[in-house]
Amino acid sequence: MILGATGRTGHLFLQLALKAGFQVNVLVRNTEIFKINHSNLAVFQGTPTNKELLRTAMKGCRAVVSALNVSRISDFPWAKLRSPENFLSETIMNVAGLCKDLDINRVIVLSAWGVGDTRKDIPGWFRWLIDHSTIRIAYQDHNRQEQILAASDLRYTIIRPAGLTNFKNAKNITVSLKNQPKPSLTISRKDVAQFILMVLEQELYIRESPVIST
Repeated sequence: MILGATGRTGHLFLQLALKAGFQVNVLVRNTEIFKINHSNLAVFQGTPTNKELLRTAMKGCRAVVSALNVSRISDFPWAKLRSPENFLSETIMNVAGLCKDLDINRVIVLSAWGVGDTRKDIPGWFRWLIDHSTIRIAYQDHNRQEQILAASDLRYTIIRPAGLTNFKNAKNITVSLKNQPKPSLTISRKDVAQFILMVLEQELYIRESPVIST
């Protein structure tokens, strides 16, 4: 199950998962603009905050990958929100409950460097930007999402990428736990998608929250 398959990172991961031979379910708000057709892809319409629609889309899955975010109408740090302020935490609460019902115990989510105990590790100017823009709302909800997973008995991995770029050339990924080694400032969405696939296929970082950068 992939949530956020129409987003910039989620779309890249979807393509990699299909190429790797996974049977994939996606839940999207508008199926008319979802252009991927594949024999291993099942497309469901709806929002993950609707628990019953999410239940239908999750049936038969063995793992859930969420590349969702609290989105803004543009990348401008002070842009208005497009999604609800609690979109991530409400979704992951639904996912956690349904995982118990549907016998799924593997969940991988994208969070962000600077969430939770990594806030102290990011540059001061970045903390200021988070605190004084609408970016803080996403970080607050990422934090709530992480707390829900930490309180569950799920085999989760919380991936905290550094600042996301659209570079296409693959680079070596640095994985940091407890700020060791110290992360760099950026990573491409393509590299993040590759890392998600590796974590899923190799069952890595169970109940851990690695920061990734290049």
